Amino acid sequence: MELGAAHWTYLAGIVVIIAVMIMRKNIVIPAVAATFLTAWAYTGNIITGLQSIFGASLTAAAELFNIFLIIALVTALLGALKALGADQRMIEPFRTVMRNGHTSYWVIAGVTYFISLFFWPTPAVPLIGAILLPVAIRAGLPPLGAALAIAIAGQGMALSSDYVMQVAPGLSAKAAGVSAGVVADRAMILSLVVGVIALVLAYVAIRKTVTAPSLESLLAWEGGAETGTVPATAPAATPATVPAAASTGTLTAAGGSPSGGGSAASEPPGPSGPSRSPGEPAAGGVLTPSLVRRSKAFALIVPLAFIGLVAYMLLGKFTDLVPETIGGQAAALVGGVAAVLLLFATLVTDGKRSLETCAEHVVDGLVFSVKAMGVVLPIAGFFFIGSDSFAGKIIGLEEGAKAPNFLFDLVNAGQSAIPHNSFVIAFAILAIGMITGLDGSGFAGLPLTGSLSGALGPASGVDPATLAAVGQMGCVWSGGGVLIAWSSLIAVAGFARVPVLDLARKAFVPVVAGLVAATIFAVIVF
Repeated sequence: MELGAAHWTYLAGIVVIIAVMIMRKNIVIPAVAATFLTAWAYTGNIITGLQSIFGASLTAAAELFNIFLIIALVTALLGALKALGADQRMIEPFRTVMRNGHTSYWVIAGVTYFISLFFWPTPAVPLIGAILLPVAIRAGLPPLGAALAIAIAGQGMALSSDYVMQVAPGLSAKAAGVSAGVVADRAMILSLVVGVIALVLAYVAIRKTVTAPSLESLLAWEGGAETGTVPATAPAATPATVPAAASTGTLTAAGGSPSGGGSAASEPPGPSGPSRSPGEPAAGGVLTPSLVRRSKAFALIVPLAFIGLVAYMLLGKFTDLVPETIGGQAAALVGGVAAVLLLFATLVTDGKRSLETCAEHVVDGLVFSVKAMGVVLPIAGFFFIGSDSFAGKIIGLEEGAKAPNFLFDLVNAGQSAIPHNSFVIAFAILAIGMITGLDGSGFAGLPLTGSLSGALGPASGVDPATLAAVGQMGCVWSGGGVLIAWSSLIAVAGFARVPVLDLARKAFVPVVAGLVAATIFAVIVF
């Protein structure tokens, strides 16, 4: 079809958004303006254009509210575990296996990955920083090596797949018009490819700096011998962490996640809070033998529950013993398990007050969820208006009226100029994903890479779900807190007491090598 003014307006909006991202600025205003201008250009009615601003965000909210809810429930559970003192007990046993710097590197990476996979990197950074980092430093692991392990395993490896909560795959799949389950499966495999390569290369780079176990190493580190650009009490990383969306309006990614306005320094502390002794109540309550027993019990029950949950989903995927958990069912199951654990945790902690405290945890979780993901709504709304699945609802067309498909029409019109080479398309999507992360945001670019994947996939002969997973790797590994020094990586550097720019530079080659290998793997295998 012939392209009209609305098509060119929509295309200009995409170009402006990418340019603003490259300048590390907030993209909410460009997204809102582009939505208004596109709808106005299509209908010729300025009132409809104004209404479309609200309609776009409302449509995005309706499509993505399940994501908000799962974040809220998991965050509420973390708050209940913190009040019980079970959050730190969950990783206490790992200290016994950290005998030297080499094993400490892999233990920290493994524990960070496990926590971040289920809860996003929000609790991982403060927990690892408070409990395992001092043990690792004393065992001989250099602070820079510990920081690399945390960033690659948490903000990169776990968050880029987001396999359990499936926030990132949901965003990518919704924009691409494919199954979230398929995107999640492929993103998990690609995240492992990138993560393993990055962890191995980073280990090779720092292995010669590993020293013999020494108390002097710990004392020197605690004394600030290796100072960073931020204090050791830097705020916790959030999806990719919790962005300071309330004040800056930019989404990062977790694992979460997501960081605000390119500056993690202004982020609010994550749910984990300051360091405490295992079993110590978060609010400074009385530590009783009964509370200690309950803390120990939940430190065991919660990991076992989520391990069992993953085992159940794997059984459904690879056997006929249980029904397969597909798409939104996985998020619903995680949310249900988190809610049940939340109820029991508040009941055993607060007794008669559990009715009030449980509600308080849920409210805190919802507030956290809106801060983490709220800013994505106007951004997703703009990219949704480019699809005929949502454009009619956003613009307010009558039921049954043909909705515009701006993005598909643009791709179709320029199809002759698009190289029909799967590798070129895949690396282009990867590059766009990495560019969208330049503002320190891990999730904000997912609607863009997802939309482009759905449009370019058929022309290139590559499954759109595969391209969406590749784009997701670029977005999250770049902006989620690994490659960009002004993202949540600053929190990792703060806890490890290393210069954040040194950390970003040290991670660059291992991560980029992993992303290149994973993209080639995706095109060949999928």
